[in-house]
Amino acid sequence: MVMGAGCVISVHGRFRVVTDKTVFAMPEIGMGILGDFFFLSRLPGFFGAYLGLTGAWLDGAEMLACGLATHFVPSIKLRLLNEALDKMNTSDPAIISAVIDEFSEQPPLKQRSAYHRLDIINKCFSERTVENIISALLEYVKGGDPWIAEAVESMKKASPIALKVFLKSIREGRPQGLGQCIIRGYRISCYGLQVGQDMFEGYRAYYLRKDRTPRWEPSRLELVTDEMVDRYFSKVDDDEWEDLVLPSRSNSSTSVKAKL
Repeated sequence: MVMGAGCVISVHGRFRVVTDKTVFAMPEIGMGILGDFFFLSRLPGFFGAYLGLTGAWLDGAEMLACGLATHFVPSIKLRLLNEALDKMNTSDPAIISAVIDEFSEQPPLKQRSAYHRLDIINKCFSERTVENIISALLEYVKGGDPWIAEAVESMKKASPIALKVFLKSIREGRPQGLGQCIIRGYRISCYGLQVGQDMFEGYRAYYLRKDRTPRWEPSRLELVTDEMVDRYFSKVDDDEWEDLVLPSRSNSSTSVKAKL
């Protein structure tokens, strides 16, 4: 995850304040990094799949529109907001929200924002496979929307196995609670580190060599089989490896839902 300046999260985790200087992206899949992105499955329609598969960047207004943020505060007012919150002597969410509301605005989305075309995103990213998603997007390229060409180009450069594992993961995560998603993400990461090569190749290409020319294995989407993908969702076949067991909490549900 990449997050720019201007994001404030309350101590209760209920409020996510962004500004005109905030930027957000999830470029991990493009670098072969695997895991689970629980909150992306909670975004409207298939917008989360679009963000995860393409690594698209959002500004503060887009984050507010899709639910990643709860409030938008202009950066020039951020210091005043912080001062007002510091003076508070309450943990009442309603009161905290009222204080943030005093500094909040409803910013317009830029004309070029992909969120304006949620209809196209829902149509294309609801396709069954990554290959079908790309084919569906290519039908709209001639329409002149630059975000579509950028989305296709990003997916073609990304790790084929990471794309397919992510797509399966985000779809499984839609009806599941947070605990189930954390366990699945742990298995995916462990398998990727133990067996998969693309996580290491991504690190070498983007952080060590910095040539941004990773050699993915398999190298093409059509070479990635369902069996290869399914392995990432199973327990690692290693006597020294243990599956993740989350601690039980008597005062909370095991199916915690995102607050988006």
